Amino acid sequence: MTENPTTALPEAELPEQMRVRREKRDRLIAEGGQAYPVAVPRTHSLAEVREQWAHLETGEETQDVVAVAGRVVFVRTTGKLAFATLQEGVGTRLQVMLSLAEVGQEALDAFKRDADLGDHVWVEGRVISSRRGELSVMATRWGVASKALRPLPTLHKELSEESRVRQRYADLVVRQEARDMVRTKAAALRAVRSVLDGQGYLEVETPVLQLVHGGAAARPFRTHLNAFDQEMVLRIALELNLKKAVVGGVDRVYEMGRIFRNEGVDATHSPEFTMLEAYQAWGDQRSIAGLMRDLYLGVADALGSRQVETPAGTVDLDGEWRWLPVYEGVSEAVGEEVTQETSKETLLAHAERHGVEVDPALEKDKVFLELLGELVEPGLLQPTFLCDYPAIAQPLARPHRDTPGLIEAWDLIIAGVERGTGFSELVDPVVQREVLTAQSLRAAGGDPEAMQLDEDFLRALEYGAPPMGGLGLGVDRLIMLFTGANIRETILFPHLKPEA
Repeated sequence: MTENPTTALPEAELPEQMRVRREKRDRLIAEGGQAYPVAVPRTHSLAEVREQWAHLETGEETQDVVAVAGRVVFVRTTGKLAFATLQEGVGTRLQVMLSLAEVGQEALDAFKRDADLGDHVWVEGRVISSRRGELSVMATRWGVASKALRPLPTLHKELSEESRVRQRYADLVVRQEARDMVRTKAAALRAVRSVLDGQGYLEVETPVLQLVHGGAAARPFRTHLNAFDQEMVLRIALELNLKKAVVGGVDRVYEMGRIFRNEGVDATHSPEFTMLEAYQAWGDQRSIAGLMRDLYLGVADALGSRQVETPAGTVDLDGEWRWLPVYEGVSEAVGEEVTQETSKETLLAHAERHGVEVDPALEKDKVFLELLGELVEPGLLQPTFLCDYPAIAQPLARPHRDTPGLIEAWDLIIAGVERGTGFSELVDPVVQREVLTAQSLRAAGGDPEAMQLDEDFLRALEYGAPPMGGLGLGVDRLIMLFTGANIRETILFPHLKPEA
Protein backbone atom coordinates (compact mmCIF):
# COMPACT_ATOMS: atom_id res chain seq x y z
CA MET A 1 0.00 0.00 0.00
CA THR A 2 1.09 3.56 -0.66
CA GLU A 3 0.38 6.59 1.45
CA ASN A 4 -2.93 8.17 0.46
CA PRO A 5 -2.71 11.64 -1.06
CA THR A 6 -4.00 14.31 1.32
CA THR A 7 -3.52 17.52 -0.63
CA ALA A 8 -7.18 17.63 -1.66
CA LEU A 9 -8.53 17.27 1.89
CA PRO A 10 -10.09 20.24 3.72
CA GLU A 11 -7.64 21.73 6.23
CA ALA A 12 -9.61 20.41 9.20
CA GLU A 13 -9.24 16.84 7.89
CA LEU A 14 -5.48 16.98 7.30
CA PRO A 15 -3.18 14.79 9.43
CA GLU A 16 -2.01 16.60 12.56
CA GLN A 17 1.55 17.29 11.37
CA MET A 18 0.34 18.67 8.05
CA ARG A 19 -2.29 20.81 9.75
CA VAL A 20 0.30 22.33 12.11
CA ARG A 21 2.69 23.07 9.25
CA ARG A 22 -0.12 24.64 7.22
CA GLU A 23 -0.95 26.89 10.18
CA LYS A 24 2.71 27.97 10.43
CA ARG A 25 2.74 28.80 6.73
CA ASP A 26 -0.44 30.86 7.02
CA ARG A 27 0.81 32.69 10.10
CA LEU A 28 4.16 33.56 8.47
CA ILE A 29 2.33 35.12 5.55
CA ALA A 30 -0.25 36.88 7.77
CA GLU A 31 2.57 38.47 9.79
CA GLY A 32 4.09 39.93 6.64
CA GLY A 33 6.80 37.31 6.20
CA GLN A 34 7.41 35.00 3.27
CA ALA A 35 6.99 31.25 3.31
CA TYR A 36 8.20 30.96 -0.30
CA PRO A 37 10.45 33.92 -1.19
CA VAL A 38 11.54 34.30 -4.79
CA ALA A 39 15.20 34.45 -3.75
CA VAL A 40 17.38 34.29 -0.63
CA PRO A 41 20.79 35.91 0.19
CA ARG A 42 22.90 32.84 -0.64
CA THR A 43 26.63 33.36 -1.28
CA HIS A 44 28.03 29.82 -1.08
CA SER A 45 26.82 26.28 -1.63
CA LEU A 46 27.24 23.86 1.24
CA ALA A 47 29.84 21.99 -0.80
CA GLU A 48 31.83 25.20 -1.35
CA VAL A 49 31.90 25.90 2.37
CA ARG A 50 33.04 22.34 3.11
CA GLU A 51 35.80 22.59 0.52
CA GLN A 52 37.03 26.10 1.28
CA TRP A 53 37.12 25.78 5.09
CA ALA A 54 37.99 22.08 5.40
CA HIS A 55 41.30 23.06 7.04
CA LEU A 56 39.77 24.46 10.23
CA GLU A 57 40.96 22.84 13.45
CA THR A 58 38.57 21.76 16.22
CA GLY A 59 37.18 24.85 17.95
CA GLU A 60 38.73 27.28 15.43
CA GLU A 61 36.63 30.30 14.48
CA THR A 62 36.89 32.71 11.55
CA GLN A 63 35.47 36.10 10.73
CA ASP A 64 34.52 34.86 7.24
CA VAL A 65 30.82 35.48 6.68
CA VAL A 66 28.81 33.29 4.30
CA ALA A 67 25.15 32.83 3.50
CA VAL A 68 24.04 29.25 2.81
CA ALA A 69 20.74 27.49 2.20
CA GLY A 70 19.44 23.95 2.35
CA ARG A 71 16.80 21.55 3.61
CA VAL A 72 16.60 20.97 7.36
CA VAL A 73 17.17 17.25 7.99
CA PHE A 74 18.10 17.40 11.68
CA VAL A 75 17.30 19.81 14.52
CA ARG A 76 18.37 19.91 18.16
CA THR A 77 17.55 22.80 20.48
CA THR A 78 18.56 23.80 24.00
CA GLY A 79 17.69 26.90 25.99
CA LYS A 80 20.15 29.31 24.37
CA LEU A 81 21.30 27.29 21.36
CA ALA A 82 19.88 25.50 18.34
CA PHE A 83 21.69 23.12 16.00
CA ALA A 84 20.43 22.16 12.55
CA THR A 85 21.84 20.10 9.72
CA LEU A 86 21.14 21.43 6.24
CA GLN A 87 21.18 19.19 3.17
CA GLU A 88 21.74 20.42 -0.37
CA GLY A 89 21.57 18.74 -3.77
CA VAL A 90 22.02 14.99 -3.68
CA GLY A 91 23.46 14.74 -0.20
CA THR A 92 25.94 17.48 0.82
CA ARG A 93 25.32 18.41 4.46
CA LEU A 94 26.52 21.19 6.77
CA GLN A 95 25.73 22.11 10.36
CA VAL A 96 24.39 25.54 11.26
CA MET A 97 24.21 26.93 14.79
CA LEU A 98 21.96 29.62 16.23
CA SER A 99 22.94 31.04 19.60
CA LEU A 100 21.13 33.61 21.70
CA ALA A 101 24.24 35.80 21.78
CA GLU A 102 24.60 35.90 17.99
CA VAL A 103 21.02 36.09 16.64
CA GLY A 104 19.04 37.48 19.59
CA GLN A 105 16.00 36.17 21.42
CA GLU A 106 13.42 36.96 18.74
CA ALA A 107 15.26 35.17 15.92
CA LEU A 108 16.12 32.16 18.10
CA ASP A 109 12.53 31.81 19.27
CA ALA A 110 11.29 32.13 15.69
CA PHE A 111 13.62 29.34 14.55
CA LYS A 112 12.45 27.03 17.32
CA ARG A 113 8.82 27.87 16.55
CA ASP A 114 8.79 28.01 12.74
CA ALA A 115 11.54 25.74 11.39
CA ASP A 116 10.46 22.14 10.82
CA LEU A 117 12.26 19.10 9.46
CA GLY A 118 11.99 19.25 5.69
CA ASP A 119 11.87 23.05 5.46
CA HIS A 120 14.34 24.90 3.27
CA VAL A 121 16.01 27.71 5.21
CA TRP A 122 18.84 30.16 4.64
CA VAL A 123 21.41 31.13 7.24
CA GLU A 124 24.01 33.90 7.26
CA GLY A 125 26.93 33.88 9.65
CA ARG A 126 30.59 33.15 10.41
CA VAL A 127 32.30 29.90 9.42
CA ILE A 128 33.60 28.05 12.48
CA SER A 129 34.58 24.60 13.69
CA SER A 130 32.55 23.55 16.74
CA ARG A 131 34.02 22.24 19.97
CA ARG A 132 33.37 18.75 18.59
CA GLY A 133 35.21 19.56 15.36
CA GLU A 134 32.08 19.94 13.20
CA LEU A 135 32.40 22.52 10.42
CA SER A 136 29.52 24.94 10.97
CA VAL A 137 28.02 28.30 10.19
CA MET A 138 27.34 30.35 13.33
CA ALA A 139 24.24 32.29 12.34
CA THR A 140 23.70 36.00 12.75
CA ARG A 141 20.40 35.86 10.88
CA TRP A 142 18.19 33.28 9.17
CA GLY A 143 14.97 32.95 7.21
CA VAL A 144 12.54 30.46 5.67
CA ALA A 145 13.29 29.65 2.02
CA SER A 146 10.44 27.19 1.45
CA LYS A 147 7.95 25.83 3.99
CA ALA A 148 7.41 22.05 3.78
CA LEU A 149 3.80 21.05 4.41
CA ARG A 150 4.57 17.32 4.71
CA PRO A 151 6.92 15.75 7.28
CA LEU A 152 9.90 13.82 5.99
CA PRO A 153 8.91 10.15 5.66
CA THR A 154 11.54 8.40 7.77
CA LEU A 155 10.89 10.77 10.65
CA HIS A 156 7.12 10.32 10.56
CA LYS A 157 6.39 7.05 8.75
CA GLU A 158 9.06 5.25 6.73
CA LEU A 159 8.21 4.88 3.06
CA SER A 160 7.36 1.40 1.83
CA GLU A 161 9.36 -0.04 -1.05
CA GLU A 162 6.61 0.88 -3.51
CA SER A 163 6.30 4.39 -2.10
CA ARG A 164 10.04 4.89 -2.45
CA VAL A 165 9.50 4.49 -6.17
CA ARG A 166 6.22 6.38 -6.37
CA GLN A 167 7.48 9.27 -4.23
CA ARG A 168 11.08 9.30 -5.44
CA TYR A 169 11.39 12.98 -4.56
CA ALA A 170 10.90 12.12 -0.88
CA ASP A 171 13.08 9.03 -1.15
CA LEU A 172 15.94 11.16 -2.46
CA VAL A 173 15.71 13.49 0.52
CA VAL A 174 15.85 10.85 3.21
CA ARG A 175 17.75 7.85 1.80
CA GLN A 176 21.42 7.95 0.85
CA GLU A 177 21.10 4.87 -1.37
CA ALA A 178 18.60 6.68 -3.59
CA ARG A 179 20.95 9.65 -3.97
CA ASP A 180 23.86 7.30 -4.68
CA MET A 181 21.88 5.71 -7.53
CA VAL A 182 21.49 9.10 -9.22
CA ARG A 183 25.24 9.68 -9.02
CA THR A 184 26.07 6.14 -10.17
CA LYS A 185 23.86 6.35 -13.23
CA ALA A 186 25.23 9.77 -14.16
CA ALA A 187 28.80 8.48 -13.84
CA ALA A 188 27.98 5.43 -15.98
CA LEU A 189 26.42 7.57 -18.73
CA ARG A 190 29.48 9.83 -18.77
CA ALA A 191 31.73 6.78 -19.07
CA VAL A 192 29.70 5.34 -21.96
CA ARG A 193 29.87 8.60 -23.85
CA SER A 194 33.59 8.94 -23.11
CA VAL A 195 34.37 5.52 -24.59
CA LEU A 196 32.29 6.15 -27.71
CA ASP A 197 33.54 9.70 -28.24
CA GLY A 198 37.11 8.49 -27.75
CA GLN A 199 36.68 5.96 -30.55
CA GLY A 200 35.35 8.49 -33.02
CA TYR A 201 31.60 7.89 -32.69
CA LEU A 202 29.24 10.84 -33.18
CA GLU A 203 26.18 11.20 -30.96
CA VAL A 204 22.94 12.06 -32.78
CA GLU A 205 19.23 12.36 -32.01
CA THR A 206 16.52 10.65 -34.05
CA PRO A 207 12.71 10.94 -33.93
CA VAL A 208 10.65 9.33 -31.19
CA LEU A 209 7.47 9.55 -33.27
CA GLN A 210 7.54 7.18 -36.25
CA LEU A 211 5.19 6.10 -39.01
CA VAL A 212 5.99 2.40 -38.63
CA HIS A 213 7.67 0.45 -35.87
CA GLY A 214 10.83 -1.49 -36.58
CA GLY A 215 14.30 -2.36 -35.38
CA ALA A 216 13.10 -4.87 -32.78
CA ALA A 217 10.38 -7.38 -32.03
CA ALA A 218 8.15 -5.53 -29.59
CA ARG A 219 4.61 -4.19 -29.21
CA PRO A 220 4.56 -0.41 -29.79
CA PHE A 221 2.60 2.42 -28.18
CA ARG A 222 0.28 4.07 -30.70
CA THR A 223 -0.73 7.71 -30.94
CA HIS A 224 -2.15 10.20 -33.44
CA LEU A 225 -0.46 13.21 -35.04
CA ASN A 226 -3.24 15.76 -35.47
CA ALA A 227 -1.26 18.03 -37.82
CA PHE A 228 -1.03 15.27 -40.45
CA ASP A 229 -4.13 13.34 -39.33
CA GLN A 230 -1.74 10.42 -39.19
CA GLU A 231 -1.53 7.37 -36.95
CA MET A 232 1.95 7.18 -35.40
CA VAL A 233 3.91 4.94 -33.03
CA LEU A 234 6.53 5.65 -30.38
CA ARG A 235 9.84 4.09 -31.33
CA ILE A 236 10.68 0.62 -30.06
CA ALA A 237 14.33 0.85 -31.18
CA LEU A 238 16.89 3.34 -32.51
CA GLU A 239 18.24 1.07 -35.22
CA LEU A 240 16.73 2.05 -38.54
CA ASN A 241 17.41 5.79 -38.40
CA LEU A 242 20.97 5.23 -37.22
CA LYS A 243 21.61 2.89 -40.14
CA LYS A 244 20.30 5.60 -42.46
CA ALA A 245 22.94 7.89 -40.96
CA VAL A 246 25.64 5.34 -41.80
CA VAL A 247 24.31 5.19 -45.36
CA GLY A 248 24.76 8.96 -45.48
CA GLY A 249 28.40 8.74 -44.44
CA VAL A 250 28.30 9.04 -40.65
CA ASP A 251 30.57 6.01 -40.33
CA ARG A 252 30.51 5.76 -36.53
CA VAL A 253 27.27 6.88 -34.92
CA TYR A 254 25.40 6.34 -31.67
CA GLU A 255 22.32 7.48 -29.83
CA MET A 256 21.36 7.12 -26.18
CA GLY A 257 17.64 7.70 -26.03
CA ARG A 258 14.29 6.68 -24.61
CA ILE A 259 12.57 3.59 -26.00
CA PHE A 260 8.90 2.70 -25.55
CA ARG A 261 7.57 -0.86 -25.60
CA ASN A 262 3.97 -1.63 -24.66
CA GLU A 263 4.80 -4.81 -22.80
CA GLY A 264 4.96 -6.25 -19.30
CA VAL A 265 6.36 -4.50 -16.25
CA ASP A 266 8.52 -6.41 -13.76
CA ALA A 267 11.90 -6.27 -12.00
CA THR A 268 13.80 -6.28 -15.31
CA HIS A 269 11.33 -4.66 -17.74
CA SER A 270 9.89 -1.17 -18.01
CA PRO A 271 7.61 0.23 -20.75
CA GLU A 272 9.96 3.22 -21.05
CA PHE A 273 13.71 2.83 -20.73
CA THR A 274 17.05 4.13 -22.01
CA MET A 275 18.75 2.34 -24.88
CA LEU A 276 22.18 2.84 -26.38
CA GLU A 277 22.66 1.80 -30.00
CA ALA A 278 25.92 2.25 -31.92
CA TYR A 279 26.81 1.43 -35.54
CA GLN A 280 30.23 1.09 -37.10
CA ALA A 281 30.84 1.14 -40.86
CA TRP A 282 33.34 -1.51 -41.98
CA GLY A 283 32.72 -3.44 -38.76
CA ASP A 284 31.10 -6.78 -37.96
CA GLN A 285 29.89 -8.76 -34.95
CA ARG A 286 33.45 -9.31 -33.72
CA SER A 287 34.56 -5.68 -33.86
CA ILE A 288 31.33 -4.48 -32.30
CA ALA A 289 31.76 -7.06 -29.51
CA GLY A 290 35.12 -5.42 -28.76
CA LEU A 291 33.30 -2.10 -28.42
CA MET A 292 30.78 -3.67 -26.04
CA ARG A 293 33.59 -4.95 -23.84
CA ASP A 294 35.23 -1.50 -23.88
CA LEU A 295 31.94 0.04 -22.76
CA TYR A 296 31.58 -2.30 -19.79
CA LEU A 297 35.19 -1.84 -18.74
CA GLY A 298 34.86 1.95 -19.08
CA VAL A 299 31.83 1.96 -16.79
CA ALA A 300 33.52 -0.44 -14.35
CA ASP A 301 36.55 1.84 -14.11
CA ALA A 302 34.32 4.89 -13.58
CA LEU A 303 32.47 3.12 -10.76
CA GLY A 304 35.56 1.68 -9.12
CA SER A 305 36.05 -2.03 -9.86
CA ARG A 306 36.12 -4.59 -12.67
CA GLN A 307 34.98 -7.28 -10.22
CA VAL A 308 31.24 -7.06 -9.67
CA GLU A 309 29.41 -8.86 -6.88
CA THR A 310 26.06 -10.36 -7.94
CA PRO A 311 23.65 -12.82 -6.24
CA ALA A 312 24.98 -15.48 -8.63
CA GLY A 313 28.63 -14.85 -7.72
CA THR A 314 31.54 -12.56 -8.57
CA VAL A 315 31.71 -11.41 -12.18
CA ASP A 316 35.24 -10.76 -13.43
CA LEU A 317 34.95 -8.27 -16.27
CA ASP A 318 38.73 -8.39 -16.68
CA GLY A 319 38.65 -12.09 -17.48
CA GLU A 320 37.83 -13.97 -20.68
CA TRP A 321 34.66 -13.04 -22.52
CA ARG A 322 33.62 -16.39 -23.94
CA TRP A 323 32.04 -16.97 -27.36
CA LEU A 324 29.44 -19.75 -27.09
CA PRO A 325 27.48 -20.91 -30.17
CA VAL A 326 23.85 -21.38 -29.15
CA TYR A 327 23.53 -24.94 -30.44
CA GLU A 328 26.64 -25.90 -28.49
CA GLY A 329 25.18 -24.28 -25.37
CA VAL A 330 21.87 -26.16 -25.61
CA SER A 331 23.72 -29.42 -26.34
CA GLU A 332 25.70 -28.97 -23.12
CA ALA A 333 22.53 -28.23 -21.18
CA VAL A 334 20.51 -31.26 -22.36
CA GLY A 335 23.44 -33.68 -22.48
CA GLU A 336 22.86 -34.54 -26.12
CA GLU A 337 23.90 -32.98 -29.42
CA VAL A 338 21.38 -30.46 -30.77
CA THR A 339 21.84 -29.02 -34.26
CA GLN A 340 19.87 -27.09 -36.85
CA GLU A 341 18.60 -30.41 -38.15
CA THR A 342 17.23 -31.58 -34.79
CA SER A 343 13.49 -32.11 -35.14
CA LYS A 344 10.82 -30.11 -33.38
CA GLU A 345 9.58 -33.29 -31.69
CA THR A 346 13.03 -33.93 -30.22
CA LEU A 347 13.25 -30.33 -28.99
CA LEU A 348 9.83 -30.63 -27.35
CA ALA A 349 10.95 -33.87 -25.70
CA HIS A 350 14.02 -32.09 -24.30
CA ALA A 351 11.77 -29.33 -23.00
CA GLU A 352 9.48 -31.77 -21.22
CA ARG A 353 12.42 -33.71 -19.77
CA HIS A 354 13.95 -30.54 -18.32
CA GLY A 355 10.73 -28.92 -17.11
CA VAL A 356 10.61 -26.14 -19.71
CA GLU A 357 7.06 -25.11 -20.56
CA VAL A 358 6.78 -24.58 -24.32
CA ASP A 359 3.75 -24.02 -26.52
CA PRO A 360 3.81 -27.01 -28.91
CA ALA A 361 2.29 -24.79 -31.60
CA LEU A 362 5.50 -22.76 -31.84
CA GLU A 363 7.70 -23.30 -34.86
CA LYS A 364 10.86 -25.34 -34.34
CA ASP A 365 13.36 -22.49 -34.05
CA LYS A 366 11.23 -20.72 -31.46
CA VAL A 367 11.08 -23.90 -29.40
CA PHE A 368 14.88 -23.99 -29.58
CA LEU A 369 15.11 -20.38 -28.40
CA GLU A 370 12.87 -21.24 -25.42
CA LEU A 371 15.31 -24.00 -24.45
CA LEU A 372 18.20 -21.57 -24.82
CA GLY A 373 16.56 -18.97 -22.62
CA GLU A 374 15.56 -21.41 -19.88
CA LEU A 375 18.46 -23.86 -19.78
CA VAL A 376 21.54 -21.95 -20.92
CA GLU A 377 21.32 -18.23 -20.19
CA PRO A 378 20.60 -18.45 -16.43
CA GLY A 379 23.77 -20.48 -15.86
CA LEU A 380 26.18 -18.06 -17.55
CA LEU A 381 27.86 -16.05 -14.79
CA GLN A 382 30.93 -14.65 -16.58
CA PRO A 383 30.55 -12.45 -19.70
CA THR A 384 29.52 -14.69 -22.59
CA PHE A 385 28.64 -13.85 -26.17
CA LEU A 386 25.91 -16.33 -27.17
CA CYS A 387 26.31 -16.45 -30.94
CA ASP A 388 25.37 -18.21 -34.21
CA TYR A 389 21.61 -17.94 -33.77
CA PRO A 390 18.99 -19.35 -36.14
CA ALA A 391 17.82 -16.69 -38.57
CA ILE A 392 14.42 -16.22 -36.91
CA ALA A 393 16.08 -14.65 -33.84
CA GLN A 394 17.10 -11.36 -35.49
CA PRO A 395 15.50 -10.30 -38.81
CA LEU A 396 17.99 -7.42 -39.26
CA ALA A 397 21.20 -9.46 -38.88
CA ARG A 398 23.40 -10.64 -41.75
CA PRO A 399 23.31 -14.33 -42.76
CA HIS A 400 26.27 -16.21 -41.34
CA ARG A 401 29.31 -16.10 -43.62
CA ASP A 402 30.09 -19.80 -43.06
CA THR A 403 26.92 -21.62 -41.97
CA PRO A 404 23.66 -21.39 -43.97
CA GLY A 405 20.55 -20.88 -41.85
CA LEU A 406 22.39 -19.00 -39.09
CA ILE A 407 23.01 -15.31 -38.60
CA GLU A 408 25.95 -13.26 -37.36
CA ALA A 409 24.47 -12.04 -34.11
CA TRP A 410 25.19 -12.36 -30.41
CA ASP A 411 23.58 -11.67 -27.07
CA LEU A 412 25.83 -10.73 -24.18
CA ILE A 413 24.92 -12.68 -21.05
CA ILE A 414 26.36 -11.69 -17.67
CA ALA A 415 25.18 -13.18 -14.37
CA GLY A 416 22.40 -15.03 -16.16
CA VAL A 417 20.81 -11.94 -17.72
CA GLU A 418 20.96 -10.58 -21.27
CA ARG A 419 22.95 -7.34 -21.08
CA GLY A 420 23.29 -6.34 -24.74
CA THR A 421 23.14 -7.54 -28.31
CA GLY A 422 25.16 -7.09 -31.48
CA PHE A 423 25.17 -8.03 -35.16
CA SER A 424 26.96 -8.04 -38.41
CA GLU A 425 24.25 -5.92 -39.99
CA LEU A 426 22.20 -6.98 -42.99
CA VAL A 427 22.81 -4.37 -45.72
CA ASP A 428 21.57 -6.16 -48.87
CA PRO A 429 18.36 -4.24 -49.68
CA VAL A 430 16.86 -7.13 -51.65
CA VAL A 431 17.29 -9.65 -48.84
CA GLN A 432 16.23 -7.06 -46.27
CA ARG A 433 13.00 -6.46 -48.21
CA GLU A 434 12.30 -10.18 -48.21
CA VAL A 435 12.87 -10.38 -44.46
CA LEU A 436 10.73 -7.35 -43.64
CA THR A 437 8.00 -8.54 -46.00
CA ALA A 438 7.88 -11.80 -44.05
CA GLN A 439 7.72 -9.78 -40.86
CA SER A 440 4.87 -7.64 -42.18
CA LEU A 441 2.93 -10.79 -43.05
CA ARG A 442 3.37 -11.91 -39.46
CA ALA A 443 2.04 -8.55 -38.33
CA ALA A 444 -0.93 -8.84 -40.67
CA GLY A 445 -1.56 -12.29 -39.25
CA GLY A 446 -1.92 -10.84 -35.76
CA ASP A 447 1.62 -10.90 -34.34
CA PRO A 448 1.73 -7.59 -32.37
CA GLU A 449 5.54 -7.73 -32.05
CA ALA A 450 6.37 -8.32 -35.72
CA MET A 451 8.07 -5.44 -37.56
CA GLN A 452 6.37 -3.56 -40.38
CA LEU A 453 7.67 -2.86 -43.87
CA ASP A 454 9.57 0.44 -43.74
CA GLU A 455 9.90 1.69 -47.31
CA ASP A 456 12.04 4.68 -46.39
CA PHE A 457 14.57 2.45 -44.64
CA LEU A 458 14.70 0.11 -47.64
CA ARG A 459 15.14 3.08 -49.98
CA ALA A 460 18.11 4.20 -47.89
CA LEU A 461 19.72 0.76 -48.18
CA GLU A 462 19.21 0.89 -51.95
CA TYR A 463 21.61 3.84 -52.06
CA GLY A 464 24.26 1.46 -50.74
CA ALA A 465 25.21 0.78 -47.12
CA PRO A 466 28.77 -0.25 -46.26
CA PRO A 467 29.39 -3.45 -44.29
CA MET A 468 28.68 -2.57 -40.67
CA GLY A 469 28.40 -3.88 -37.15
CA GLY A 470 25.86 -2.64 -34.64
CA LEU A 471 25.11 -3.07 -30.95
CA GLY A 472 22.28 -2.38 -28.55
CA LEU A 473 22.74 -1.93 -24.82
CA GLY A 474 19.98 -1.36 -22.27
CA VAL A 475 21.45 1.32 -20.04
CA ASP A 476 19.22 0.41 -17.10
CA ARG A 477 20.33 -3.22 -17.21
CA LEU A 478 23.91 -2.01 -17.27
CA ILE A 479 23.27 -0.08 -14.06
CA MET A 480 21.45 -3.08 -12.56
CA LEU A 481 24.57 -5.22 -12.96
CA PHE A 482 26.83 -2.77 -11.13
CA THR A 483 24.38 -1.88 -8.35
CA GLY A 484 22.31 -5.04 -7.82
CA ALA A 485 19.18 -2.89 -8.06
CA ASN A 486 16.00 -3.72 -9.95
CA ILE A 487 14.96 -1.64 -12.94
CA ARG A 488 12.48 0.45 -10.92
CA GLU A 489 15.33 1.63 -8.71
CA THR A 490 17.60 2.56 -11.62
CA ILE A 491 14.94 4.67 -13.36
CA LEU A 492 14.46 7.96 -11.54
CA PHE A 493 10.68 8.15 -12.06
CA PRO A 494 9.44 4.79 -13.38
CA HIS A 495 5.88 4.18 -14.50
CA LEU A 496 3.54 2.74 -11.87
CA LYS A 497 -0.14 1.97 -11.69
CA PRO A 498 -2.11 5.06 -10.64
CA GLU A 499 -2.87 5.37 -6.96
CA ALA A 500 -6.35 4.33 -5.89
